[in-house]
Amino acid sequence: MSWVLKDVLLYGEGDPVDVLLTDGRIAEIGNGLGAEESLEGAGLVLLPGLVDLHTHLREPGREDAETVASGTLAAALGGFTAVHAMANTDPVADTAGVVEQVWRLGQEAGHCDVAPVGAVTVGLGGEEMAELGSMADSAAHVRVFSDDGRCVSDASLMRRALEYVKAFDGVMAQHAQEPRLTVGAQMNEGVNSSKLGLGGWPAVAEEAIIARDCILAGHVGSRVHICHVSTAGSVELIRWAKEKGWDVTAEVTPHHLLLTDDLAATYDAVFKVNPPLRTQVDVDALRQALADGTIDCVATDHAPHALEDKETEWGAALPGMTGLETALSVVAQTMVETGLLTWRQVAERLSETPARIGRLDGHGRPLAVGEPANLCLVDPGARWTVDPAAMASRSRNTPFAGRTLPARVVATFLRGRATVLDGKPA
Repeated sequence: MSWVLKDVLLYGEGDPVDVLLTDGRIAEIGNGLGAEESLEGAGLVLLPGLVDLHTHLREPGREDAETVASGTLAAALGGFTAVHAMANTDPVADTAGVVEQVWRLGQEAGHCDVAPVGAVTVGLGGEEMAELGSMADSAAHVRVFSDDGRCVSDASLMRRALEYVKAFDGVMAQHAQEPRLTVGAQMNEGVNSSKLGLGGWPAVAEEAIIARDCILAGHVGSRVHICHVSTAGSVELIRWAKEKGWDVTAEVTPHHLLLTDDLAATYDAVFKVNPPLRTQVDVDALRQALADGTIDCVATDHAPHALEDKETEWGAALPGMTGLETALSVVAQTMVETGLLTWRQVAERLSETPARIGRLDGHGRPLAVGEPANLCLVDPGARWTVDPAAMASRSRNTPFAGRTLPARVVATFLRGRATVLDGKPA
């Protein structure tokens, strides 16, 4: 089936054009084009399909919280055409068999491409390196490895893993948390943690690991990616590492661009996350770092949880927030409406750069004739109120419930096939 997207603004710029999609690619860009199906896009912004480097799909093992099918449908509704599925499933994605299972489930669901992330260590245990080579050679073609949810705290093991992935251009994605500095931690360490009587999570616990791993990556000449950066000090360390010329990249989550640790005063565990919400000073530093390129991209860290794991007392609740269906809107509010990013730069931070870091061919490509038709059509003027019950995710732990956010995804196309139309599953 062929589609023509009528009168759309490429990257939100220039004059409106028609974009013809045929055989999974952008066939023509011009005016007065026709096709079997037509979508009126007057005033809408056309972007390359979004790519998430950090998604928890929970399958296998916690299908009560999320499945590959439900999570990727949520992703498509959020404008994503590819997601990287983190390894902390049950069983852990530490073998070729498990990563291939996750990859095939994504193929079967068909909402967006799923690139499994392989575990760095066996069972996320932090002691024995997993089968990185066999996962890289598998049908899933794994290129990103992470023990996310846990830090690879052993410096010797981290060095060996960095050396190993060089052979196939892999990247180590580190959850930066020195475990000995976060024993009993429940929220950001600071004035609020003292007032609330909750165990503090010091910024230095993140920053110490980032400093160590940047130095290690520079020493062995390998690639390291820092997950969910949350502190102003982390920003300065990443900036320093890049000035050294080391192959270091970093991501920030939408919730760390908007929310602060003041919300812990509600004792509502929906605001408990790993790493924790920080201060307004940190939020401002993260926004500026994303704008100037110190932080390379936005990643959702979509972390769905079953009701009983979040609607409980703060200390017993699991950390994490959903984010796939709200990510673009939060970025629009914090970065576009503030003048820190243009829509073209949003395409870079949410599509082109994460696709490059994850080595995903066919995603994050330019809006040009001959390129794959992985696309996202956005209404920048829309306003919508977040309703957890209306979301595609099986879980309801969004920190944005009841908030009115700007910009909404109107349509998503995966290789020219509509997965979302008029903001609903196609």
